[in-house]
Amino acid sequence: AELGLNEHHQNEVINYMRFARFKRGLCLKTVDSCFQDLKDSRLVEETFTVDEVIDMLDGLRTVVHSEVESELINTTYTNVLLLRQLFSQAEKWYLKLQTDISELENRELLEQVAEFEKSEFTSSNKKPNADLIKPKLAPLNEGGSELLNKTVACLQEENEKLKIRLRTIETQATAALDEKSKLEKSLKDLQMIQGDQKTNANQDITELENKVAALKCQFEKTLNDSTANQKFLEENLVTTKHDLLKVRDQLSTAEKELEKKFQQTAAYRNMKEILTKKNEQIKDLRKKLSK
Repeated sequence: AELGLNEHHQNEVINYMRFARFKRGLCLKTVDSCFQDLKDSRLVEETFTVDEVIDMLDGLRTVVHSEVESELINTTYTNVLLLRQLFSQAEKWYLKLQTDISELENRELLEQVAEFEKSEFTSSNKKPNADLIKPKLAPLNEGGSELLNKTVACLQEENEKLKIRLRTIETQATAALDEKSKLEKSLKDLQMIQGDQKTNANQDITELENKVAALKCQFEKTLNDSTANQKFLEENLVTTKHDLLKVRDQLSTAEKELEKKFQQTAAYRNMKEILTKKNEQIKDLRKKLSK
């Protein structure tokens, strides 16, 4: 009896079925105790009237109805918590799981689950193997998420490089300002020392002013480049976010189409037949081992 799941997920199903069997056993014990309490408290005489029997049965029905209703409500809430765990794990990987409520009343599948429970608990009464709990290789359908993670990592790395470049430009601008301050100080010193050499001083002043003007232009250009680079980075970041969301949608659509195409291929059908034969061989080997 197999459910068509991998070993890890099948082991999780076995753990949940063990929990459900325990809760079911407690409920049955509660119902049995209701009948036993009726026997011990009311059935103390040899004969009863019809009204007395009806009264006892009504009281028993009320107690059993309350116990069964409470257990069914608790089972529903427990299943909701289980679904919440699965959906929370799926949302972390940006997956959208879907359920088919009509399959919950599929008699063939229910009988398959009953056979699975019988083989796992009634016959062998075995515990989950430690080897089944070991982590397995990641499924193929998680490749899209891995690709998204790599894309985000590359974008973050590029963003860090641009930040380093921006800091370098800011450092150069600061150095240019320092150089300007030094030149202005030198200009003042020259004016004080060479007061008598007006002609040469005027030429030097002109040259210094030209240098200062050139440095000022260079500084303004550097600041403009820094502003343009910062604006480009902001626009690139917004575009990258939109592209990332678009890639996620495309990957989701591609995964669904790939899975649909793969299930329609002859290789998939052959693999399914091989797995069916292997399961039958495993069943035969288990029977031989049990003998």
